[in-house]
Amino acid sequence: MAEFSYVAIANDGKEKKGSMEAIDEAFVRAKLKNEGLIPIKVTTQNMLTKDINISIGKGVKPRDLSIFCRQFNSILNAGVTVVEALAMLGDQTENKIFKKAINETKIAVEKGETLSDAMSVHKNVFPALMINLVEAGESSGSLDTAFGRLATQFEKQAKIKGLVKKAMIYPIILVIVAIVVVIIMSVAVIPKFADMFSDMGSELPAITKFVLGISDFLIYKWYLLIIIVGALAGGCKLFAGTDKGKHIFGTLKIKLPVFGKLSVKSSSASFSRTLCTLVSSGLSLSDALDITARSMDNILFKEAIDNAKSEVERGVSLSEPIKDANLFPPMVHHMLKIGEETGNIEGMLEKVAEYYEEEVEITTQSLTAAIEPLIIVVMGVIVGILVLAIYMPMINMYSGLENL
Repeated sequence: MAEFSYVAIANDGKEKKGSMEAIDEAFVRAKLKNEGLIPIKVTTQNMLTKDINISIGKGVKPRDLSIFCRQFNSILNAGVTVVEALAMLGDQTENKIFKKAINETKIAVEKGETLSDAMSVHKNVFPALMINLVEAGESSGSLDTAFGRLATQFEKQAKIKGLVKKAMIYPIILVIVAIVVVIIMSVAVIPKFADMFSDMGSELPAITKFVLGISDFLIYKWYLLIIIVGALAGGCKLFAGTDKGKHIFGTLKIKLPVFGKLSVKSSSASFSRTLCTLVSSGLSLSDALDITARSMDNILFKEAIDNAKSEVERGVSLSEPIKDANLFPPMVHHMLKIGEETGNIEGMLEKVAEYYEEEVEITTQSLTAAIEPLIIVVMGVIVGILVLAIYMPMINMYSGLENL
C-alpha cells in the first residue's frame, strides 16, 4: 500500500485536495469517482511531499469526540447512512489523527464491517466507552440515541477537565512569575550592588549573603540549574509511570489541601456520569464497571472500581464496595443504595453526576478567587526579601556612621 495525494473537483465545482492509502493510482481514481469526485491529479507521496503528522499527547480530545458524536447524531436523524455520515465528518475534521481514523473506519464499514468493529481497530482514538455504546446501539437499532448519549458524556467530560485545568493554572502562573522575578532581579539588579557591598568592608547580613549567592549561581552556574531541573522532571516522569509512582501520585492528588477535594469531586462526577451512560445503554453492570474503571485517570479510583466489579460478580451490591473503598464521598454510596433498592440505579447515578459536576464548577470558582490575592501576597514576599537584601547593608552602614 502506498500514500497518494490527489486533487479533485466536487459536484459544486469546488476543488478538493487530500491523501489516500491505496494499491495504485487507478484505485485512487476509481475511489474518487465512486464518491462523486472528478480526479484532476493523483501523485505518489514521497519523503518530501508526504503529509507531516505532528501531535501532542493523545491527539484527540474529549471536545473533538463530543463534536463528532453530536454531529453524527444529527446526521443520522436526518436519514443519512452511516457511510455517508462518516464521509461528511471525515471531510470536515481538521485533526489529522482523527481524520485518518474516521476515513479508515468508513472504508471498513463499506467492506461490510459493523461500525463498532471498524472503530475498535483505532482504540487510540475511539475509547472503549464509545465502541461499546456504538455496539449496543447497533444491536438495539438505536445508533442515533447511542451517539446522543456519547455526545453528552464527552461534553461533560471535557467541561470537567477544563474546570480542573483552570483551577491548576493559577498556581502554575504563580510559580512561573516568581521564578522570572527572581531571575531578573538576581541577574540584572543584584550584581550592580555587589561591588558596592564589597567596598563597604563590613559584615553583610545573612539575607544579603543568601541573595548574592543565588545571583552568582544563576550568572555563573546556570547550566547546573537546567541539568538539575531536567533530571528532576525526567525522574518524576519515569517514576510516575511505575506502579508505585502511580499510587504515590494518585494519593497526593486526593490528599493535597483544597486540590484534593477538587480531585475527589471530579473523579466522582466522572465515575457517575460514565457508569450512568453505560448502564442506560443496556450494558451489564459488570461490563459497565470494567469500562468505567479503564476511563479513570487516578489509579486508586481505577482499582476501587475494579474491586467493585469483582464484588458485584459475586452477588454483592455495588454500594457496599464503593463505601468500603473510602475514596468516594458518602453521597455516592448512599445514592447508589437508594438506586439499588428502587431499581433505578441509572437515575441515581445521573443525579450524583449532576451534583458533583456542579460542585466541581463551584469549587473551581472559589479556588480561583482565593488564589488571586495569594499570588499578590507571595509576589510581595519575594520582592520584599530582595529589597531587604539590597537595603539592609546600607541601613547598617548609615547606623554605623551615626554612632561615630
